[in-house]
Amino acid sequence: MPIAIEAVEEAFRQLGSGHAENLPRRRLHSAKGMLHLMAASLPSCGYFGYKTYTVFPGQVRFTVCLHSAENGDLLALIEAGRLGQIRTGAASAVATRWMARVDTKVVGIIGAGWQARSQAEAVCQVRPVNQVLVYSRSPERLAQFCKETQERLGIVCHAAKSAEEVAEAADILVTITNSTSPVFKGERLKPGTHINAAGSNFLIKRELDETCIRRCRSIVVDSKEQARLECGEFLAPLEKGRLTWDQIRELSEVVTARSLPRTDPKDITLFKSLGVALEDVAVAAKVYQLAREQKVGKMMEYGGGSER
Repeated sequence: MPIAIEAVEEAFRQLGSGHAENLPRRRLHSAKGMLHLMAASLPSCGYFGYKTYTVFPGQVRFTVCLHSAENGDLLALIEAGRLGQIRTGAASAVATRWMARVDTKVVGIIGAGWQARSQAEAVCQVRPVNQVLVYSRSPERLAQFCKETQERLGIVCHAAKSAEEVAEAADILVTITNSTSPVFKGERLKPGTHINAAGSNFLIKRELDETCIRRCRSIVVDSKEQARLECGEFLAPLEKGRLTWDQIRELSEVVTARSLPRTDPKDITLFKSLGVALEDVAVAAKVYQLAREQKVGKMMEYGGGSER
């Protein structure tokens, strides 16, 4: 996770300085499932690539293809389920590093699924957290999450009785669900909270209500272009004129210090994470480099017999 956090932050720094490019996700539909495509370029680091994944009933498959930015060679073909989990957590950590108060102690998480694990791990890397409070609608999943998180991170992890309990207590609040309706009431947030909303990336889904959006002094996304296509939380406030795209900043602007997300300890700040290809390519490059150094993976012939 520390490697991924630094890789993702540097990628957004390159994007903010004009030395990287990100293409928003596109989705193709069949009668039974979907194919998702997303691409990014980090030429200053020597790489570009793309991620594809298919979603069908009972199975999701992720793949990243990493290419050389020098000559176009295909360098690596990477199964990217775990990679995607880590990079999603890393993006939240980067946003937390730049947007959350430095004295935060309590992380609240709504959702206890697969992605929630990397969210907890990542945020605890960048702030002096001493307690994790979690809520899930599944008691069994919630109990297992608390047990695993406490053992893995060495930080007290408690189960909450409701999402509102989490929202009221959290200094850093993570929402990581697939909900189509808000998972807590925005008026429950205490001043100074930082939110990482990382669960939804479809216009029909939203984890945050209009009150929450209205109370946020600063709203940051990983990609405004992708947010226009995928961010359900912004639809109603935009249509009602209570939010404009000019009020929304990108994470690349924050890490290059062109936008200051917090000016007062009482500010409520929001990072809306949709998940972009830039993060996948940045972390895939690190995976490739480590694989070569540690001599793991399978060498394959490709493109006229050259080994990759």
